[in-house]
Amino acid sequence: MRRRRFILMVATLWMAALAAILLVTRGSTHWWTSVASRPVIGQPFHLAAARTGGFVDSRDLVGKPYGVFFGFTHCPEVCPTTLFEMSTAFGELKDEAKDFRLFFITVDPERDKPEILKDYLSNFDARIEGLVPTLDELPDLARSFRVVYEKVPSSDGGYTMNHTALVFLFDKQGEFKSSISFGEDPDVRLKKLRLIIIE
Repeated sequence: MRRRRFILMVATLWMAALAAILLVTRGSTHWWTSVASRPVIGQPFHLAAARTGGFVDSRDLVGKPYGVFFGFTHCPEVCPTTLFEMSTAFGELKDEAKDFRLFFITVDPERDKPEILKDYLSNFDARIEGLVPTLDELPDLARSFRVVYEKVPSSDGGYTMNHTALVFLFDKQGEFKSSISFGEDPDVRLKKLRLIIIE
């Protein structure tokens, strides 16, 4: 229950912020391209890649659209559901999304070592790459994306992670454009992805 309240609270705050953007730019038919009103999201990153090995540097992504999602492999619902829904969307978009990549950044680097993340992501579309920040890198990185996360002790002596449940969408220039919420309507999800892909 606490986890669901946390997710709903973060999602509500984000939706309120995006609603404000829409109100300011509602006179434009291309509200997602309004630089003046778009929030600054993200920062350059250079993170260990779980599936392909080596590192992914955001500077090398210029020229292709991509998405970023923060989560963890022990997540019971939000993460696997989001990755499954994004995999389904990629399947529906087919070659339209051939150059799109989704980066799954773990908020639990203590447990989500590259080999564990690689195995976990083998259940989803190959365009989803896992990234592992160090414990020192994670706080600033999450803050730049306005992502909230917290470790919550569990009754068995372990822990789970609460975290922001949004997919952040970036255009070919690496600029934040929009986000996909957890449980987003499938048609809306596809529309947002197509807008990023064709831009």
